[in-house]
Amino acid sequence: MNTVEFTAILGAGSLVAGFLGALTGLGGGVVIVPLLTLAFGVDIHYAIGASLVSVIATSSGSAAAYVKEGFSNIRIGMFLEIATTIGALCGAFLATRTPTAAIAIIFGLVLLYSAAMSNRKRHDHLAQQPDPLANALRLNGSYPVDGAAQHYGVRHVPLGFGIMFGAGTLSGLLGIGSGAVKVLAMDEAMQIPFKVSTTTSNFMIGVTAAASAGVYLSRGYIDPTLAMPVTLGVLAGSLLGARYLVQARTHVLRILFAIVIAFLGLEMIYNGFTGRL
Repeated sequence: MNTVEFTAILGAGSLVAGFLGALTGLGGGVVIVPLLTLAFGVDIHYAIGASLVSVIATSSGSAAAYVKEGFSNIRIGMFLEIATTIGALCGAFLATRTPTAAIAIIFGLVLLYSAAMSNRKRHDHLAQQPDPLANALRLNGSYPVDGAAQHYGVRHVPLGFGIMFGAGTLSGLLGIGSGAVKVLAMDEAMQIPFKVSTTTSNFMIGVTAAASAGVYLSRGYIDPTLAMPVTLGVLAGSLLGARYLVQARTHVLRILFAIVIAFLGLEMIYNGFTGRL
């Protein structure tokens, strides 16, 4: 396989990954790393580096639209980015010193968790009694619902901050947006409405990925020949997925996506234990 064929196939695979990732809110990174390592035999560190670059691009492209529409909570995002950025730096530092097999096993476990989360029913939380800390930091906000502003409160701020540190660590270690863990922190722990939690998570993951990408770049793990087709493919796929999501019934696609990433997760765990990665 020559360079042109490799780039074309990788770009097509990345486009599909971005498309499916947009339909579930998990991003294309959960597919990109297994695709590169299992299908193309790329070293997992270089696969993570390429995935981080694609995460930065997709987050930057869509975050501005969500902020303009009034869904993202900038104060929550900036506050929680303290935790995710520190975690991302720790994760990237650990990735350069962790055996490849161990990274593969951890990645597989995260994929299995993401598969379970992708079909979870989400409900709006409108906390009536926000935490005093949320009031002090002015984290409470509102988002548009049928042309009117729906107000919400934020709860369990320290717990959400701690989970976000873990999400950032996973992002730096595995090269994914950790959307499932971020939604767990904001949607379940802090009881933020899911439209706000998912859009704010999208706003945050670019900053988180950028922090850890610097470590991978300094270690030489970001290869332009991998990062370019992956980034373009995931970006195009995520834009297509976002358009399709508005009018499509995505239940079947979500189930299919969950089956695919569960299979990839089991494959990563198997290859990690058998030392094939």
